[in-house]
This record gives sequence, C-alpha cells and structure tokens, in this order.
Amino acid sequence: MRKSIVYLTLLILCVSPLWAQEKPSSPQTARQALMEMLFSKTKGTFWKHLPEATRTALEKSGAIEAFHQYSAMMTQVQTQTQNVQTFETGPVMLTGEDPKTGNKFEMIVEHDSLRGDRDDIEVSFNAYKDGQPQRTPFMPKVTFSMKKEAELWTLNEVSVTIHLPLADPDMLKAVTDKMQWKPGMQARPAFGGSPQMDSARPVLTGGNVANSVTTDAQVLTAMHTIVSAENTYASSYPNVGYTCMLSSLDGFGAGEPGPNQAMLISSSLAGGRKYGYVFTLSGCTGAPAAKFLLTAIPNAPGFGRKVFCADASGVIRSSGESNASSCLTSGSPIQ
Repeated sequence: MRKSIVYLTLLILCVSPLWAQEKPSSPQTARQALMEMLFSKTKGTFWKHLPEATRTALEKSGAIEAFHQYSAMMTQVQTQTQNVQTFETGPVMLTGEDPKTGNKFEMIVEHDSLRGDRDDIEVSFNAYKDGQPQRTPFMPKVTFSMKKEAELWTLNEVSVTIHLPLADPDMLKAVTDKMQWKPGMQARPAFGGSPQMDSARPVLTGGNVANSVTTDAQVLTAMHTIVSAENTYASSYPNVGYTCMLSSLDGFGAGEPGPNQAMLISSSLAGGRKYGYVFTLSGCTGAPAAKFLLTAIPNAPGFGRKVFCADASGVIRSSGESNASSCLTSGSPIQ
C-alpha cells in the first residue's frame, strides 16, 4: 500500500508540469487587440489588425510602407511622452504624463459592447494641466468597432462623435469673441457677409473677375506658414520626415504636440480651404519623407488670377494657368 502511494505521488509530480505547459492561454480580447494595434512598438502590429479586405486593397495600391511607419512613429511618440501606461481592464485604457510640464492625459473606456464576433469600444479623452481638468466645449468620443476574422480581432470601423453644447459658457465666449468688431477690421457689409469674406471677394476690372492684391498677400502668407511648419515638423519628427497631411500640422485637441497634431498651424488653415483657395500637400515619398509639394488653387472657376506652389526648398512660385503641374514646372518665383 505504501509503495502504491509513493508511485502515485511520483506520477503526479512528473505529469503536472506537462499539464501546466499544455494549458491553453486565454484568447486575446478585442480591447487587447485594439491596444496592441494602436500602442505597440512592434513593427507590423497596426497592419496585422486591419481587415483582410483592407490589407489586400492597400497591398495592390503599394501603400503598405506608409502603414509600417506607424509603429516607428508610435515608438517616437511614446519616447517623447514618458510615463505612458496602458490597462487591459478597467475604465482607463491609457494614461500619460509629460515630465517637463506635468500635463497629463487619459483615454477612458465609456462603453465596451461585446456581441459574439463584434465588439464596439467607445472611448473619451481627458486632459489635465497643473492637476486641473482642461475643459473644452467640443467633447469628442471615438468608437472603435472590432470584428473577428479567422480568430483575430480586426478594426472594422471608426466612428467619431463630437458633442456641441450650444449653451456651454466656454463655447459661447469663444464664438462671441470672434464675432466682435476689433479696431482695424473693415465695417460689416450690409448684405450680411463677414469682413474677412468681403476682403477676399473678387473685384470687377474691365469686365473680368480678378483677385485683389490683399487676397494674393493672404495666400502667400498662408503658403509661407505651411512651408515653415513643414520644416519644423520634419526636424521635430525625423523618423517621419515631411507630412502630406495638413491635419498633422494642426493644433486641435488637448495634450502636447505630436506627429498627429504638431500644433504648428491654425485649424482653419489645416482644413485646406482659406481665402478662396484650396491648399494641398503631396509628394511625401520615402521613409522618412524627404520632400513635399504644396499647391494653392482657386476653389471656383474664374476665382483668382494665379495658382501658387512651393516645395521643400521654400521657394514659392506662381502661374497664370489654372493647373498645379504647370506651376511646379514653369511657375515664376515670387520675390
């Protein structure tokens, strides 16, 4: 009897490590997949969690490398913004703190709705300065719709909701401050237009529509602003280089500057339409991107006499023809 007990004990001791090794690991949750996709420093994780149809289309278009740069960019962001922590469970998904300023931010999980092979994760954002929450009348929330494909969670859809509280004191103050007349502004026209719109209106000269000199000057100022912002962006984020996204140069949102919101130009200019012109960035090839092209084209037929363009050299050119290619190839440099 005693020998039987000894043999049984030895058998359990020998077999139990095998049980431990063969114990299956818990499958990855949709939230864990989303965090891996957005915050992992490992190259290819963002790409891995895209739907198969999306990956196939991007492979055919040759845009894979741009997505592979995301991991390198996230590594740089997390290096610059220290004390970043992620949480796989609980109401907080991510927290971060800038050690230089002490500013903090949080990504909060508002809802996590799991339904079979689908999971909608709604998040909001909080920012703190000197320990105090930073209020904004625009309260964006983002919903990441995850879907399982071949036992892997993929990001199937992204929805952004912006709440606009019309009675919020901060929003009302911001709006009314911009509407107030300031010294040096032109008088408001009787037909209801704004002074800014009126200064950019075409004038009739000999039956032809032409821009005023003031409008040309405004467009040139905007061109200089974007070119300067591009140079600052490329030196600030050398792993990315130049950007072809005006929104990346924008300053919208809370927190510190980063590759996705460098806070270098105004949101109105980052929208790409200003002074009756459409501003467009292109040609950001390579990793990092070593060049870019900037064009400003009138947004309506007959509106504006010139097309403006510039590149990484900083030289701004103009052309009387209505297409950007002629400006880039044969436009006249502006002194």
